[in-house]
Amino acid sequence: MRTALLQSSGRPGSVVENLKVLDAAAGRAAAAGAGLLVTPELFLTGYAIGDDLGRLAEPADGDAADAVAETATRHGLAVAYGYPERDGDTVYNSVQLVSADGTRLANYRKTHLYGCFEREHFTPGERTVVQAELDGLTIGLMICYDVEFPENVRAHALAGTDLLLVPTAQLHPFQFVAESVVPVRAFENQMYIAYVNRVGREGEFEFVGLSTLAAPDGVARARAGRAEELVLADADPVLLAASRENNPYLLDRRPALYGSLV
Repeated sequence: MRTALLQSSGRPGSVVENLKVLDAAAGRAAAAGAGLLVTPELFLTGYAIGDDLGRLAEPADGDAADAVAETATRHGLAVAYGYPERDGDTVYNSVQLVSADGTRLANYRKTHLYGCFEREHFTPGERTVVQAELDGLTIGLMICYDVEFPENVRAHALAGTDLLLVPTAQLHPFQFVAESVVPVRAFENQMYIAYVNRVGREGEFEFVGLSTLAAPDGVARARAGRAEELVLADADPVLLAASRENNPYLLDRRPALYGSLV
């Protein structure tokens, strides 16, 4: 499945403008043959917008979700987008996957919040593995810091995730996560990982870009630079099956030895 990674910080503070950026990117991605478009973390609102995160947060089935579904339907591709999710008085850092016909397939709430900023504005989610089926692939959802915990990604591997989508807001000076950690996670867990970052400076934060689609052989099939960019690469189920057959990590595990980890 051709996957498009939208590396952009959009227009922080404006859901309306970010929906326009998303729509334009969806048009370009669809024209290039993509079946899936993935945005960065908190794309619909912006990341470093303080208390506006709570003000702009919407339910998973809110007006912004309807607008994204309309964009997906009009352009004929699935969309995974980061947004602040409101559930009553609680706000989560979430990502939602919408199919090409506008159906909401899956919604994930970030389980590992990074730093004081996120802990001040969000409640952590409690469900580690969230998946959906899309065009013959099992899609998993995760957000940024979550992928830096090996247990998280291994849980997805054991649950059969083929393509793990990771909207992110990766900061300077931690670019080694995009450059090294993500490809290693893809290799050791035998899956594709789409790691899609914000870029540039927002308030006190500087985002490093370097969005990537890493393959199960540990090779980056696409790699963005440090500017706004739309990059595309294929998540190939044939390569995935061959890689899993040749790499015995998951088969050679000895879970009885790992009890002390939990």
